[in-house]
Amino acid sequence: MEAWAIRSRWVVLCLLAMGGPASAGPDSDMAARRQAMVDEIAGEVRMTSQYLGRDRLDSRVLEAMGQVPRHELVPERQRRYAYENRPLPIGHGQTISQPYIVAIMTDLIEPEPTHVVLEVGTGSGYQAAVLGRLVDRVCTIEIIPPLADRARADLARLGYGNIRTRTGDGYYGWPECGPFDGIVVTAGASQVPPPLIEQLKPGGKLVIPVGSRFLTQQLLLVEKGEDGELRTRQILPVRFVPLTGGH
Repeated sequence: MEAWAIRSRWVVLCLLAMGGPASAGPDSDMAARRQAMVDEIAGEVRMTSQYLGRDRLDSRVLEAMGQVPRHELVPERQRRYAYENRPLPIGHGQTISQPYIVAIMTDLIEPEPTHVVLEVGTGSGYQAAVLGRLVDRVCTIEIIPPLADRARADLARLGYGNIRTRTGDGYYGWPECGPFDGIVVTAGASQVPPPLIEQLKPGGKLVIPVGSRFLTQQLLLVEKGEDGELRTRQILPVRFVPLTGGH
């Protein structure tokens, strides 16, 4: 018995040295970390169900969160933190949103495979990539040229052919790309931009953080009825970088 135990330890040490089944490669490690992140998001949704009005997200949204390689969409020095459930700096005074918030905002617009969605504030391209796995087309706008260029290159490198990118002021939307079934705004605004309401289809949903940059913002869900009437609901308190531009 003791001889078997010693031999077993020797086999394990050999496998580790050879990089065999006992050692995990970088891809499998990242996949495991992504799944741990998804599990943490699911737990946090349950804990905040009183705000969200639900205790679980659409399984398709969680599946997309488990597929998108967040580590490929952050600066290299931040990659080791990519699957922690927190925002990360991406340069130029901007951040990539906490994965929990990305999942919530995606779920709130109820994306469908036939939908066309607008994102205001491309940042690193992570939110756009998650949406790109769920809808027919994503149109995303970034006002900071270096971020827009980097996200465009990264999304193309990762094969997201259904995502159109544009450098510009997202306050005014992207009329030529719409109208939109859903709109996700990833920067805080003092009000819901009227051009975005105009570009939202009847039956569409818009999610946006609203409030002062120095006070608590509220994540709002705006739904446009088939008759054009708007219904607004506060979801939960958040903090985002401010929406910038000429407006």
